[in-house]
Amino acid sequence: MADLSLQNRVAVVTGGSRGIGRAIALELSQRGAAVVVNYHKSPEAAETLINEIQAAGGKAISFQADVSDFSAAQTLIKFAIETFGDLHILVNNAGITKDGFIMMMSESDWDTVLDTNLKSTFNCSKAAIKHMMRKRYGRVINISSVSGQMGNPGQTNYSASKAGQIGFTKALAREIASRNVTVNAIAPGFVDTEILSGMSPETLEAALKMVPLGRKAQPEEIAYAVAFLASDQAAYITGQVLGVDGGMAMM
Repeated sequence: MADLSLQNRVAVVTGGSRGIGRAIALELSQRGAAVVVNYHKSPEAAETLINEIQAAGGKAISFQADVSDFSAAQTLIKFAIETFGDLHILVNNAGITKDGFIMMMSESDWDTVLDTNLKSTFNCSKAAIKHMMRKRYGRVINISSVSGQMGNPGQTNYSASKAGQIGFTKALAREIASRNVTVNAIAPGFVDTEILSGMSPETLEAALKMVPLGRKAQPEEIAYAVAFLASDQAAYITGQVLGVDGGMAMM
C-alpha cells in the first residue's frame, strides 16, 4: 500500500466529514490527492477534518451539498473541477439508514434512504463522468454494503439502495470502460461508526457472530480498499464488488 501514490490526483468524497467518509478523505489526502470533502449537515466536523488534512501538509476543502438533489450534486462536481483544475476520483459514500420493518416503514423513510444512498450515486456520477470521459481517465468508487448482497431484516430500504448501487456499478462500468474510466464498489460489513453505536450490546454481539473474523472493521480498513481502487495499480479492475466484511458474504 505504501507505493499506491495518488499524487496530482483530485478526489471528491461525498458524505466525507464523518465515519467511513472521513477515513477515506484522510487516506486519499495522505497519498497525495487533493480532496473535496462534501458534507450535508455537519460543517463543524468537515472543518475539523479540513484543518487536520492541511496541518499534515495535504490539500483539502469542504463543500456543503445535499447530493440527493441533482442540481446540488452538479454544483459540487463543478466546484471541485474549478477549485483544483481537474477530477480523477469520485467516492460515492453519502448514506443514511432509517431502519424499520416494512409494515411500519413510512413512504418518507423509503424515499429518503433511496434518494440519499442511490439517487446521489447517480447524481454525482453523471456529473463527474462527463469530465472523466473527456479526459479519458477516472475512478468511480461506490460505497455499498454487505446488506445489498445479503439483505438485512428491518432494512428493506437500505438493502435495496445498496443493492441498487451494485447494479449501477456494473452497468456503468460496462458503459464507460472504453474511455479508461473504472467503476467499482466496496461492500463493507459491520464498521465501527456512529451507525453501530445505536445497536444494543446484545444485538451487536449477535451480529458479530455472523462475521468469520469475529470483529468490527475500523473505518480505515475501508479507506485502504478505496485507496487501492483509486490507484493506477487497479487500472484493470472494473465492475467489481470488493467485500470488506470480515468474510460475511463469501461467494
